[in-house]
Amino acid sequence: MKNSNSRNKSSSKLGSFISIIEKVGNKLPHPFWLFAIFSAITLISSFLLSKSGISVNYLTSVEGSLETTEVTVNNLLSYSYMREFLSNLVKNYITFPPLGVVLVMMMGVALIEQTGLLNAFIKRLVLGSPAYLVTAILVFIGINSSIASDAGILFTPAIGAVVFSSLGRNPWIGIIAGYAAASGGLSASLFISNSDVLLAGITESVVTSMNLEGSTTPVINYYFMATMTILLTIFITLVAEKFLVKYLGDHKSSIKNNSSIDTNLSDLEKRGLKFAAFGLILSVFIILFLTLPDNAFFKNEKGGFLPKSPLISSVMPIIFFIFFMIGTFYGIGAKTITKASDIPRHIQEELKGMTSIFPTMFTASMFVTLFNASKIATIIAVKGSNFLQSLNIASTLLIVLLILLCTVLNLFIGSASAKWLILAPVFVPMFALMGFSPALTQVAYRIGDGATNIISPIAGAVPVILGLLEDYKPVDYEKEVGLGTMISLELPFTFTLLIVQTISLIIWFIFDIPLGPGAGVGI
Repeated sequence: MKNSNSRNKSSSKLGSFISIIEKVGNKLPHPFWLFAIFSAITLISSFLLSKSGISVNYLTSVEGSLETTEVTVNNLLSYSYMREFLSNLVKNYITFPPLGVVLVMMMGVALIEQTGLLNAFIKRLVLGSPAYLVTAILVFIGINSSIASDAGILFTPAIGAVVFSSLGRNPWIGIIAGYAAASGGLSASLFISNSDVLLAGITESVVTSMNLEGSTTPVINYYFMATMTILLTIFITLVAEKFLVKYLGDHKSSIKNNSSIDTNLSDLEKRGLKFAAFGLILSVFIILFLTLPDNAFFKNEKGGFLPKSPLISSVMPIIFFIFFMIGTFYGIGAKTITKASDIPRHIQEELKGMTSIFPTMFTASMFVTLFNASKIATIIAVKGSNFLQSLNIASTLLIVLLILLCTVLNLFIGSASAKWLILAPVFVPMFALMGFSPALTQVAYRIGDGATNIISPIAGAVPVILGLLEDYKPVDYEKEVGLGTMISLELPFTFTLLIVQTISLIIWFIFDIPLGPGAGVGI
């Protein structure tokens, strides 16, 4: 690191705290071994807990009615399970969701980066703009990428790395801010996504089965989510530019001042951009043709798109298709693609830098499989919710505690719908008795669920983020990249997400502002 950057760190209490977190976190083994250790701990814990007879009972929604479900810890150290686990080891690895998504995504990114399209596009649109504006655009895209589900979580930090690197800025800023926006900002969006439909469906089943009042449509949190989109874009950008830039070493106040980039477009680049525009128009036309007509290819059997449809499940292939089209057309126009073999060559060149994720994803896939099978996370979730329910405290404080409970549970259970299936039958009726609407309970859950995604060591995106940090490591960064690096850099964003959204929800509650169409804070 530069000396000036070191002085900035030492003068900042937050910077010193982040440095301590990074040092402590990086004392942990390499993520490959860390996930292997987690797997061993899970195996031993499952054996001990199952022998002790630990179990929980909780209400769950089954086809519109509530039923009591008993969960016991599964002993994974049994002949039957270990035989199954070893038989499916390779399958679990190659079908590990982040692995396939990131490979397809990076193949698409390869054609817009390696052909020169991204550099040309940046010169045309963003060079000369204030640095914070580019960061804000990345954050805004990341927050709204939830419409692409898990693909958006991996897509945004990868694009952030490429864009910031192309601008001559520290690519780590793009990675960290992009991941904070896409994964941490799941409770904000201008678009209704599959997640909204899933969570609202669970809420509706609880409300119906227990004869409660309150709207339970997928848009019950939309006004709050749309407002948070703007607020989180502002605050995440501020944290990135006012803290992360100083901490990591990126002192450019304007991209215009970056002398390392040639700001002039060549004639071939201009020609390539025209070709790319044609490729974009053509690809959009093809997608619309497959989406809009009756009985279109991307519509579901009911003629719609939510909660499930070929369109929703094909988001990543669609992104790849668009990138492939515009990258190829640009390459032909700019003559960086002169023959068919240039396309796979560009893709191969990009993928060379992603090899570091493969070992970590192997042990990560093992751990996720074992932890889910053990049911330990369910035990933790039910015990935590029962404890919170027993406190019998004031309403506003209970909202805050529910948010904090969800932040803790999110470190152990990644799936938002899986946690809500456990918590909704407890807290929706409990809050209803206190006069809170199902919409308020659901949005409180969503705030807590998203904020700690970015510091959770079991999140599926962790190997990808660590791989990006390793591949784009600054030349003057002498320390080893580890889990502590990621957690320490994301921690300020976790605090920001929690504080901004919790205060906003309290304001919503005090002033009785509707959370969505037909959904107030009270019943």
